[in-house]
Amino acid sequence: MNILKAIKRNTKTAGQVNKLRSEGFIPAILYGGKLNNLKISVKKLQFQDIIKTETFMSKVFDLDIDGSSEKALPREIAFDPVSDEPIHIDFMRIVKGSKIILEIPVKFINSEKSPGLKKGGVLNIVRRKVELKCPAETIPNEIIVDLDNVEINTSLKISSVKLPEGVTPTITDRDFVIGTVVAPTVLVEPEKVEEVAAEGEAPTEGAEATAKTDNDKSPDDKTKTTAEDKAKVASADKDKPTSKEKKK
Repeated sequence: MNILKAIKRNTKTAGQVNKLRSEGFIPAILYGGKLNNLKISVKKLQFQDIIKTETFMSKVFDLDIDGSSEKALPREIAFDPVSDEPIHIDFMRIVKGSKIILEIPVKFINSEKSPGLKKGGVLNIVRRKVELKCPAETIPNEIIVDLDNVEINTSLKISSVKLPEGVTPTITDRDFVIGTVVAPTVLVEPEKVEEVAAEGEAPTEGAEATAKTDNDKSPDDKTKTTAEDKAKVASADKDKPTSKEKKK
């Protein structure tokens, strides 16, 4: 059972509340039902392991207040912005016969028995919490989703989950998905494609040789070749007879 010891407190000022915290207590309040709100405090040491668990806010506790027992549910926690330590807790009384709307965490079990996961499939969690409407007497700590015999490409819906009697999801217009087992995604690198000549334009051997020869020439060689070509043209022009010489 989840039993927490608490004591009544009569603090009225911020100084008194801070002194209570320095002594290792967390100020809290108990409200709800037909009874008056009750100022209480609980030992911080009791909360070290449970206050940060995923199920804390949906767990019903038996508060032992100076020998008197009260069933209560944590509804809100205030944390110090610097130390991140809890500095105040609101508890709501659980009234018999009432119904409460809570977000209940989802837990997946028997992953080692799933054929789909054994084949390399991946569990894709769609909802980590599901909002349920619960009778005060039967609040589940977790929603259990069994992966036994689950194959790849299987959707795990709320209808496949066994809920306690009287517990219903607040979403009633559809059979919503909680998780799926899907095939693994493998990234394939694209193959390198060799460049090919355009269709119908196969270069000849002579053209390849000429292109290779031209490409292999250095800039100085190209300049030299151009100068030689110009010299040859000039010499040829000099040796040609002029129009007067032809008339003679």
